[in-house]
Amino acid sequence: MNHKKIINLPSKIERHKRFGSVDPIQGTKPTTKEKMADLQNTPHDYLFQLDSVGICQVQHPITVYSDIEPIEQTTIASLQLTTSLHREAKGINMSRLTEQLEVYRQEGWSTELGTLAKFTKELAVRMNQDKAEIKLSFPWFYETASPVMNLKGLNHAQATVQMTYQQGRLFTNVGLQVAVATLCPCSKEISEYSAHNQRGIVTISVELHSDFEGDWKVLLLSAAESNASSALFPILKRPDEKAVTERAYENPRFVEDMVRLVAADLYEMDSVRSFTVECRNEESIHLHDAIAKVSYTKA
Repeated sequence: MNHKKIINLPSKIERHKRFGSVDPIQGTKPTTKEKMADLQNTPHDYLFQLDSVGICQVQHPITVYSDIEPIEQTTIASLQLTTSLHREAKGINMSRLTEQLEVYRQEGWSTELGTLAKFTKELAVRMNQDKAEIKLSFPWFYETASPVMNLKGLNHAQATVQMTYQQGRLFTNVGLQVAVATLCPCSKEISEYSAHNQRGIVTISVELHSDFEGDWKVLLLSAAESNASSALFPILKRPDEKAVTERAYENPRFVEDMVRLVAADLYEMDSVRSFTVECRNEESIHLHDAIAKVSYTKA
């Protein structure tokens, strides 16, 4: 029989002291905010004005609204909050950034462009700066039905928003990264049968006009999926798989084809001022990937 020895533990305070804790000392510096030195707001010539200063990698829950199911969802966004900084100021009060984030959380924090525009403008005013900017990245889930059996499930894409307020003007940039299927036109052309295919990662970034209304996520998703050899689906039965593979065979795409076709859709959208489209194919018969990119600014 294994008899365990009883341990007589000292008190928790004594245990902490045994492992290095010491009693606090009597300090001489102020303990109230009003009496503490405010280094950030000490005026001087600090040599350069800064383009941006703030915080990044802020993980925060946020509500996403969509024109397709699920209409409302809560996700986790990665945020970057920055402002400009005058030459005469040593630093910004960074605590105000997360203070404002908490205010909006309590009021109903969402990815709606109107909400983000209001947040960014208020941030510039609150920080007494000419420019403020918020960047956020978040996964967006959307319902997709299989082409034959109509079996529904959730796909997801990575969405981004960059809202900039500068000297009274707002600039809105949004983006979406979507996975699709692409079938190689060359392989189809030279082979007696079959053709190799791969997963394509389409990344779209656009600058929107300030009067844009609607769900930009759905627009960019459609631009990517409708020009691919095939969209991807969360659930496929055999009739669905037959339809998907045959559709891909009927619509072969190089990476060059993908970026040009998506660009054409974006060019036709009146709400888009400029855009960049990139496609990266994860090649199935090579160890390398194929990549193409196009950028365009409308006159």
